[in-house]
Amino acid sequence: MGNEETKNLSQLGQKAELPESPDVAVIETVPNPHPDSDYVVRFTSPEFTSICPITGQPDFAHLVIDYVPEASLVESKSLKLFLGSFRNHGAFHEDCTVAIAKRLEDVLKPRWLRIGGYWFPRGGIPIDIFYQSGSPPENLWLPDQGVAPYRGRG
Repeated sequence: MGNEETKNLSQLGQKAELPESPDVAVIETVPNPHPDSDYVVRFTSPEFTSICPITGQPDFAHLVIDYVPEASLVESKSLKLFLGSFRNHGAFHEDCTVAIAKRLEDVLKPRWLRIGGYWFPRGGIPIDIFYQSGSPPENLWLPDQGVAPYRGRG
């Protein structure tokens, strides 16, 4: 990637504070160097955090985001800051997981996107949230997300 393709990025290579909320977080993109090919980009966030909107207690998840890019790729530092902006954001597991997917769809306009939100137990019950934008492109190698189901101590 040349300077021309990255000159408009405001976070990469700069000091960037964690956004106060997901609403103000900026997700930046760079051009897809292979727009003629279907391939999967995977981001894994094994230490995602948000807070319960009722109790204010922390919630923890292992997120796996897969997408097939069209014209743009998500710039990874901006994604990291966007995900980090949920740290003090009060929302239920379902809302966090689906809101992340929809925001990425809105910004990237990918050919296909899915997210697995593997939430750690609250009250003894793990909640897993899965979102997918549609059927993946044909002949796409799509690996398993690799997150084992919650088994407790067994």
